[in-house]
Amino acid sequence: MALLTRITDEDAHRRRWELLALTSIGAFMAPMDGSIVSVALPKMGAELHLSFAAAMWVQAAYLLTTAVLLIPLGRLADQHGRVHFYLLGVVIFTAGSLLAALSMNGAWLVGSRVVQGAGGALMVATAAAIVTAVFPPHERGKALGINVMAVYIGLTVGPPLGGILVDTLGWRSIFFINLPIGAVVLVWGWFMLPRSEGATGAPRVDFVGATLLGAFLISLLVPLTFATEWGWTAPPTLGLLALSVALLVTFVVVERRVKSPVLDLDLLLHNRLFAAANLAALLNYMALYAISVLTAIFLQIVQGRSAAVSGLLILSQPLLMAVLSPFSGRLSDRIGSRVLATGGMLAIAAGMVLLAFMPETAPVWQVAGDLAVVGLGMAAFSAPNMSAIMGSVRRDQLSVASAFVGTMRTTGQALSVALLGGIAASQLGRIGGRLLFTHGQGAGAVGFAARAVDEYAKGYRYAMLAGAVLALIGAMVSLTRGAHAGSESGAPTGE
Repeated sequence: MALLTRITDEDAHRRRWELLALTSIGAFMAPMDGSIVSVALPKMGAELHLSFAAAMWVQAAYLLTTAVLLIPLGRLADQHGRVHFYLLGVVIFTAGSLLAALSMNGAWLVGSRVVQGAGGALMVATAAAIVTAVFPPHERGKALGINVMAVYIGLTVGPPLGGILVDTLGWRSIFFINLPIGAVVLVWGWFMLPRSEGATGAPRVDFVGATLLGAFLISLLVPLTFATEWGWTAPPTLGLLALSVALLVTFVVVERRVKSPVLDLDLLLHNRLFAAANLAALLNYMALYAISVLTAIFLQIVQGRSAAVSGLLILSQPLLMAVLSPFSGRLSDRIGSRVLATGGMLAIAAGMVLLAFMPETAPVWQVAGDLAVVGLGMAAFSAPNMSAIMGSVRRDQLSVASAFVGTMRTTGQALSVALLGGIAASQLGRIGGRLLFTHGQGAGAVGFAARAVDEYAKGYRYAMLAGAVLALIGAMVSLTRGAHAGSESGAPTGE
């Protein structure tokens, strides 16, 4: 009967390592799903007749939904309980996985990814906040490092597992695998629920601000994703981009006037460490995230490798992240985040330059080595940067801060898929984008498809160079961070 008694808040602190394990499993699920999808896109595209832009939208739909919902759900979690919201996210994410596995066309698959994104937003908005709340300052960097390690283990397991599943059981199996994981987390988490959670008298959620933020992100990311098919000067592209600017201005004006804004702009205006570290995170993921997606397509479409082999090659990047993130998190507890985060961004830029100049016939060792350089940089950046962000705010702002950095991460990831994906597709044109995944399948337009493969290889190089530039800008931003005095959490500063 002891297992059936919900734990108190004091027990939650005592069992903080178990809570860390619980949230780390959720942190493992979402990136594993994303990295598996990267490897499976060529097979999905062929079976569901997706264009290159539509295949990118399979990724972008998940990320966009997560980015839109993170901050308002972070606010609600502060009011009604972070663990409750975390488990609700597990349920929704698992349901979305089942729907994705049963998809019969591209629209169904994209809709299922939206459901998954809603569940992912609930998990991301609460996981780091749960860990930060139950761990004392001197253990926070280590705990967040372990939580980040779980993210990268998901990234690590995803490509090889996804490649094997796609080659043996088909692409639908990559979604079915989430079902038993979700069931285990739900049962375990149910027994870990505190008797009472949430802050009494918490402010109401700013739904107007949340709607404006979501509309801004949608109007920005949709044209970036489909501009290669619509044309960069087409009325829908220009109209949506202009609308995104207007919505952003309106959002800022509204947020400066409401009593309880969905996004506390004072955190950006008066907390230099918080602002610089979040902007660095945005630029980091804009540079980084599309690497696995675009490289997996490069390996299968350009080099003709199987999904399993491609997955094993992609493994080298997240493997270093998973192994080194706890060490960088622990080191940041001693020396601060600035040197580690800035050096990590420089390493990411170097790795992307190496990928850009990688020949089409590059051997296995060269592909793995170039990706490993990127992984080394990400390991140096992520945990120290997260620890600095979470340590720069008051305890009552933890969920909002967690949701804020999660929004920067997922927005950066969505922008990466849209922007770098668009650059990679820039040489394809409308016809090439639709024929890319038909290469080698005996289609009537094999000659056009072969030409599309050559043009994709050229676009891939341009995309990697663009990512390197973004990483260099991120390194410069990271250098501007300063110490933040007055943090109630007592975490180490950014110096």
